[in-house]
Amino acid sequence: MTADRPARGRRALITGATAGIGESFARQLAAEGWDLVLVARDAGRLDTAAAETADRYGIRVETVPADLSTDDGCARVERRLTAGDPVHLLVNNAGTSLSRPFLRSTVADETQLLRLNVHAVLRLTLAALGPMTTRGDGAVINVSSVAGFGPVMPGSTYPASKAWVTSFSESIGQSVRASGVHVMALCPGYTRTGYHERAGIDMSAMPGWIWLRADDVVAEALRDLRKGKTVSVPDWKYKLAVASLRHVPRRLLRSAFRDRRGRVDPPGR
Repeated sequence: MTADRPARGRRALITGATAGIGESFARQLAAEGWDLVLVARDAGRLDTAAAETADRYGIRVETVPADLSTDDGCARVERRLTAGDPVHLLVNNAGTSLSRPFLRSTVADETQLLRLNVHAVLRLTLAALGPMTTRGDGAVINVSSVAGFGPVMPGSTYPASKAWVTSFSESIGQSVRASGVHVMALCPGYTRTGYHERAGIDMSAMPGWIWLRADDVVAEALRDLRKGKTVSVPDWKYKLAVASLRHVPRRLLRSAFRDRRGRVDPPGR
């Protein structure tokens, strides 16, 4: 994906496309003239978003209703990535978190998190890269998180899943770069998307200045993709945060990040 290549006639597939960062990717790419394939679980909401986007921007919009935490859902999207009109950009945006710590969680819930945050990203990236490397053209954006750079949410397995996404993207990106294909991890900080509310996570104590706008995150991500970056961290304050997470001793991180959600009190307290 280069800055001088016209978008008209090119196609992006976006997962988690009806809200937050995914919805912003759809809107900004449509404004540039990209055709879209939108993926989400809610078929009705997906059809409404597709119709509105096609009408507003005069582009072609396909929909693939799919729950990517299931094998059937992943298989449905894999088929679209490997057949039909070519997909030039894959945005793996769908993801989830849990509102309780690991020791109060269940195997079923933790497995669902891993299937959506890790397993689906692996499967769809692999499906997309085959046609892209054959053509010698294409890009993948895997939406990760600043949380993946350190244990910033004690008791949560979300940062571990996002650490995998970032490492995976960097590694695979190195292997396909010579084929003319680009893989980038997008690592935003706290972003107003409705994501935390849907996960049942109370963020009311977080100060206003810490939050990013989804539109700003996506605009910077697309600029970084065109610059050829492997990891995109939008906003200067989160660039500083990542630098700290990478270099501050782990014992200091453990004392700095204390989260009631991650604490498990002794029995009887």
